[in-house]
Amino acid sequence: MSQLRVMIADDEPLARLRLRRLLGGIAGLEVVAECASGIEVMQLLPDCPCDLLFLDIQMPGADGFQALEHVVARPRAVVFVTAYAEHAVRAFDVQAVDYLLKPISAERLLQAVERAQRALANDAPLAAPPAIPRRLALPIGRRMQMVELDELDCALAQANYVELKVGTRSFVLRDTISGFHARLDPQRFLRIHRSAIVRIDAIREVEPLASGRYRVNLHGGQRLVSGRSYRDALRAALGLAPEASLPSRISA
Repeated sequence: MSQLRVMIADDEPLARLRLRRLLGGIAGLEVVAECASGIEVMQLLPDCPCDLLFLDIQMPGADGFQALEHVVARPRAVVFVTAYAEHAVRAFDVQAVDYLLKPISAERLLQAVERAQRALANDAPLAAPPAIPRRLALPIGRRMQMVELDELDCALAQANYVELKVGTRSFVLRDTISGFHARLDPQRFLRIHRSAIVRIDAIREVEPLASGRYRVNLHGGQRLVSGRSYRDALRAALGLAPEASLPSRISA
């Protein structure tokens, strides 16, 4: 199979160095990035996707499980590397390929890599589908800002970022609007434009405009305009049949 892109995430520099050296002796691998925290994993993966992630568990800012839960571009395969045996059950609950205990031997590492290669070659499912989150962990510098999705009013595409509107506050997430939308509960969040997502319960009223578009006014004060291709989805969210006509204004 083609060469696998590998990322190493561990807060200990010597542990990263040793793992890189061991991986350097295995054919078919290319180490494309190293991270020293879970936050760095979340920040780096959108710009540096990998096939196989060697992930430590106890790291500053966000541990390995938190990083995996909130990461935007999840790697195809994950191998946990840790000094603690008690997390193994949880690791396999998220369908990790393998679970390595430090210190790692070259033979044991090779077994883990071969297991990942076989699974990838067979196109086996290596990662559990991401659960619909209740809140978002947004990396801000070296801190994590927790944002409850119940408080999110809308999300707007801004080039390679998504701007999140939470009341009077704004946050920026490195993601595409489509990628972010895929992480949300479709029963609660609605894409009304190629560059806009709204929380359905945040809609205050809807006004028809020309050419099949609508102005969507939110409780938080935001005023958005829907795209024509999203009109049926908007009608359905309002409880209207696709062929029904909207009155001059609908208040939620």
